[in-house]
Amino acid sequence: MATQTQTQTQTQTQPPTPLKEYPHEQLAGQPIGAWASQAAWLVLGNIRAQLAVEDLTQPHWWTLNHASGSPGKWTRPALTARLAKYDDLGTDFDGVYDDLVVRGWLTEDAGTGAMTLTEDGEAARVRARGRLSPVLRRAQEGVDEADFVTTINVLRRIVANLGGDGNLPA
Repeated sequence: MATQTQTQTQTQTQPPTPLKEYPHEQLAGQPIGAWASQAAWLVLGNIRAQLAVEDLTQPHWWTLNHASGSPGKWTRPALTARLAKYDDLGTDFDGVYDDLVVRGWLTEDAGTGAMTLTEDGEAARVRARGRLSPVLRRAQEGVDEADFVTTINVLRRIVANLGGDGNLPA
């Protein structure tokens, strides 16, 4: 298993593997689940490795982004309901919120329970975003924007066809 440092180095420096060309018929018969799973596993692994450098998990990252994007909107129950459907780690969201409060990155209004990032919390969010940007650039390397948008729309359609919510998060 790759160490955190090895994963970080690979993400930032390893050139992409060249792709062979295949006939349309062969590609059309490929298992979407296998390719989607492998892509998700690799993207999430690289994201989680970069967040770990900042001693963060994805749920920490999600919380920082939601609190930054809508200051004072989210309470613990509302944000947990929003994020739980994306969680594959069995996260104790109250533990995540408590950790961010202890770090001094998140405050909660005593009356409403609304969460707001502190200046230090926003600085941490920006630092983490800086770690993730190279991962996302690398994942999209060699893929033009139109193909990326088509891929997202295909995945959205598959999700909706199988009973999930194919709409973008609001």
